[in-house]
Formats: sequence, structure tokens, C-alpha cells
Amino acid sequence: MTLKSLINIGLFFIVFSATAQNMKEGFTYLETGKYAEAESFFNTVLKDYPNNKTARLCYGRAIGLNGKPEQANALFTELLADYPNDFEVKLNYGESLLWNSNFTAAKGYYQDLVKEDRKSFAAQLGYANTLSNLKEYETAITVVNTALEVSPGNLNALTSKKYIYLGYAYQNQQAQNYDKAELLLTNNLELFNDDKDTLLNLANLYLIWNKLDDAKATYQRLAEQPEHKIIAQNGLALVEHLNGKEKKALSISTEAYQSLTSTTDKTTEQQTTERYAQALIWNKKYKAATTLIDSLVTDYPNQNWVLSLRATLNIYKSNFKKSLSDYNQILANDSTSFDGNLGKANVLKALGYTDEAYTSAENTLKFYDNQKDAVNFISKLNYSFAPSLESKVSHTYDNGDNKAFSTNNNVVFPLSTKFAVLGNYNYRTTNNTVTDNSATSSNLSLGLSYKLLPSIIFKGTAGMTSAQAETVDYTQLLTDVSFNIKSFKLQTLDIGYKRQIESFNADLLDRELVQNNYYVNYNLGTNFNLGWFTQLMHTSQNDGNTRNLLFTSLYYNLLPKPSLKVGFNYQYITFKDQVPTIYFSPEKFNAYEIFINLIKDEAVAKPKEWFYNATAAFGYQFIEGDPKQTAYRIQAAFGYKFSERSLLNVYGTRSNIASATAAGFTFTEIGLRFKWQFMKKVVIRN
Repeated sequence: MTLKSLINIGLFFIVFSATAQNMKEGFTYLETGKYAEAESFFNTVLKDYPNNKTARLCYGRAIGLNGKPEQANALFTELLADYPNDFEVKLNYGESLLWNSNFTAAKGYYQDLVKEDRKSFAAQLGYANTLSNLKEYETAITVVNTALEVSPGNLNALTSKKYIYLGYAYQNQQAQNYDKAELLLTNNLELFNDDKDTLLNLANLYLIWNKLDDAKATYQRLAEQPEHKIIAQNGLALVEHLNGKEKKALSISTEAYQSLTSTTDKTTEQQTTERYAQALIWNKKYKAATTLIDSLVTDYPNQNWVLSLRATLNIYKSNFKKSLSDYNQILANDSTSFDGNLGKANVLKALGYTDEAYTSAENTLKFYDNQKDAVNFISKLNYSFAPSLESKVSHTYDNGDNKAFSTNNNVVFPLSTKFAVLGNYNYRTTNNTVTDNSATSSNLSLGLSYKLLPSIIFKGTAGMTSAQAETVDYTQLLTDVSFNIKSFKLQTLDIGYKRQIESFNADLLDRELVQNNYYVNYNLGTNFNLGWFTQLMHTSQNDGNTRNLLFTSLYYNLLPKPSLKVGFNYQYITFKDQVPTIYFSPEKFNAYEIFINLIKDEAVAKPKEWFYNATAAFGYQFIEGDPKQTAYRIQAAFGYKFSERSLLNVYGTRSNIASATAAGFTFTEIGLRFKWQFMKKVVIRN
């Protein structure tokens, strides 16, 4: 119940003295909230006694509380003109200002009333509620305490005090003064032990604050009240979801849903049904969720909460266009809808309509000032388009006595949400400790990235490499051109061409081996945790040789948080010419491996959190007609996210899988990587 509704049930109702007319029936109507009947009753009285002050006051209250605040204010204005010194009339006129949400005028008016009679409970409480509506909570607390001094223990004043504390806590929550908000709410619990509204607000604060254990404890405290257990279970299910425990969330939500009865109030029934549908979606039980939501669409056609559930389901199933249609309908029903505006922003982002996503998120903030989810959404969009620098230093060595040190620096400088400038500088020095051969190479390239369509991104770079080898120094052109295409649901296609110099070791750098790579990458996801990645590559070299490569990976996601997947990889390589004394170039090479991958992605890690990635693979490789050889690969990375804009990680790889440069070898690489977004957002918004 809001402060305004508390006022509207007649906090200041005055029991009038007996008059010549019997108006007891009308008073009863007012006291019991039957305002339409009260309006009719006192209207009849006024036909016979048009100047009766009591009847006029009661009629004004009746029409004001029956949804006609402007008429009530006009009537009390007339009464005030007739009885300018009547304090009772003044109180009712002040209340009519509140009914009309004219809080600024009410503030000045009530200030005069409390000066006139500091012992008036109605004046003090009306002033406190006025200040609360103006969000002047500190003064409101002082005034409502004065009202309680006048009338100790008054239920209406205590209820107002509770809502003043709730409003003040919410104001601090919006300003991210979480400690102050928590203090206000815990104080409220001392005044109103285990109050449902306060517990729910406190739990919500902890959710926003990401204190999930405290939120869980608060909901559990509420669940001890049998009449509020279902509401508490809805909150507990959300906490488990945020903790990544989807099965537990569904278990709790199922129990709550099955506890609904014909006597459950409609609001709780809707919230519980909504949470149950969400829990089904979180657990990827799409068939059950679809059945439930379809029945809700039939029972509650064009209801925003049902449309929002269907939109959420389609997001999880990557049916973004269907989801967008539902969000547009939600906004057609209510342009201020939080779910509609922010939900649409998320869908537009997924569809590649970045500028429109910004606009939709900003619309959310027009209606919900400083709302954390909307603010975070915009911040993440800003970070995704912020200019960045990524630097790596690494050391590699193998059992062929080759060693190398390299540095690699990449700069991405978006000028808009569609266009970015790209830059790269790489320096590598390598030597063989047995042959004493050494070589260095420096690569410098510049390019651009441009979003041709929401589903197609073009990237192109060009530059030069300069190499100083044992017998020759040279420069060569470098090029990398690609198209990233997301035209189909859960599918990504990369088509590209890359010209590079083989720089694995000093001997190869000395041969000035230029490679022209033409490649296609295809990635397919599903709604049932299965994924498939395939790469096809054709390479022509300036020594006349060619290479064809096929790599394919089929994997299954076992866990979402942290991500745990297992899979099977297959690789096939063939060269036109075999030159084994120069570089690994079999006529036929096959490799099979199974792998397991555990990852907490840096993209989902929060500031001041660790992230990691570990992969272990084992299998067999077949070179020409030789007997099979065991193959293994171990990769790991471990890092720390200092802020949304900077992170650092170490990484390492060890493998004995044959490459295009060597066979029967063991290869190791260790390195350090630093990423820094040196600006906070994109330079220009389209």
C-alpha cells in the first residue's frame, strides 16, 4: 500500500458532531470505504440542506476518495472561502491538495497549519506525508515522529513512518548508497518486526548489491511466515538462479507453483506463475515452458507479463525476431514498461542493431531513473566499443632446440558503433641453439572494421613485415581480409584471406616462405548444449607447394557456470609436395583427440575477480603410413580483472601434436597478456 493510498482512505477523517440531520449512514459509508455510496448519500442530503457544512465536507471527501480529486479541491476551496478560520475545513482542503498530487502547494499549506496548531495530529501527519511524496525523507521522519508524540502508537502514523523509511531506503539504493539503505531497512525491521514489505525491500537491496547470501537469508526469514511463504520462495528461486544453481531454482519454484490455491491472491499467483515459467526457461525445459506460456497467452491475451515471458523464452532459443515482436507489443500497450524497453534493448543488441539498442536502454532510464540493470547495459555497450590496447609477450621453445621471444600489440579504435580503425605491431626473435641460426621479424599493419549490415562485419588490414635472417633480409606485404556473417540463428560464418610469412623458427624465416591462406570457419550452436565448429583452409606458398586443412570439433556443454564442455576434434592435413627436410609436409596427416575444457570467461568476470581457462586433450595422430602416435595438448590461462577496463593474465601451452612446421616434437609456450580500454566509450555515436 502506498502513502498516497493511505491518505486516500481518510487518514484525517473527522467524526462530526450530531446535526439536525441523521447522517450516521453516510459516515459509515465513508469509514468503510464505500465512497460511491457515500457520494450518493451526501449528494441527497445537500439537495435538502445545501449549506450544511458537515454534509459539504463529507460530500467533498466522498468525491475526492471516489476518483474525483479536482472536484473535491474545488468544493473545499468554496468551503474555505465560506469558513476561512475553520481548522477542520483547512485540514480537508490540505488533504485535497494531496489527492491532486499538488505536493509543492501542499508543503507550504501544511507548514502554515502546523504553525497554527502544533498539537494537531492530522496537520502533522499530512505534512509528513507531503514531505515524503516530495522525497524529503529526513524532514518527513522528524515530522512523523512529532505526529507520534501527539498521538502515541497511532496506527496510521506508524504505517506512514514505515513507508517513509522504505522510500528513503529506496532513494539511497538508487544512489548506490547501499550501506545507508541497509541501515534504514534494518531500523524499519526493529520498528515493525518481520514486516513483509521491509523484508522484500531488504532482500531486493541485497540482490542489487550482489550480496546473494544475505538476500537468501532475508527470504528465508520471510518464509517463516506461512502467509508469505510463496512470495519468499519466488525470491529464493531467483537467488539460486543468480548463484548458477538452476536445478535448485526450479525445485523451489515448482514447490511454490504447486502450492497455489483458489484462495491465493491474484498478484501472488501471477508472480509465482511467472517465476515458475522463468525457472523452466533457465533449465532449458523449453517444451514445458512453451506449453505453460501458450496456455497463459490464451487465458491472459495481450497481457504484458505473459508477452514478456514469451519474449524471454525466444531469447533463450535465439528467436530474436520473435522476441522483438513481443517487446514491441508490450511497448504498444505501455510505453513506460521496464521489461519492454530494456528487453527490447537486449534483443536489438543481439540482432546487431547497436544504436537502436542504446536508444531503447536510454528510454528505460527516462522512466526508471538510475535503474541499475539499464545503467549496466549501457556501460557494457560502452565498454564493448571503447578503444582498447592488447599486449602480449611470450617465450616459446621446442625439442628441436628452437627458441623464440615475441611481443604482439593490437589496437582497436572504434570511431563509431559501425566503424573502427585497427592496428597491429609484432616483433619476434628466434634462434636455434644447435645450428646457431637466428632471425628477427617485425610486422606492422593497419586496417579497419566496418559493419556493412547488422549481421555482416567486414575486417581488412594491410601492412609490411621486415625480416633479418641468416642469409637474407627482406620485406613482404601482409594482408588479412574477412567477413563475419550471422545471417542464421545460432550460426556464424567467417570467410577470409590472409597473407603471412612463416616465422615459426629461424630456418623458415630464412627461406622467406610466403603463405596465402583462404579459409572458411563455420560455427553452429543449438538449444540443447551441443555445438559444432569447422574450419576449411587452402594455402598456396611461394615455393610452389599447397596445403589443404580440415579441422572440425563437436562438443557438448555440461555446465554453464563455470563453463564445462567435453568434445571430439579431428584434423586432416595434406600437402601437394613433400619436402620433409625443409618443413613438415606430409601427403596425409590425421589427428583425433578428445578434450575437456573448463572456463570462467573474462567477459563475464566482474571487476576484482579472477578468471581462468583450462583445456586438456588426448588422442592419436597418423602421419603418412607410419604407426599411430599418441598426441596430447594442455592449455591454461589464469588472470585477474582489475576493473571493467583492464585485466592481466598469464597463459601457457604444451603439446606434441604435429604442425605445419614440424613432426615428432614437443612445443611449449608461456606468456603474459595485458588488455586495457584506454577510453570509456565509443568516440562517436551514430
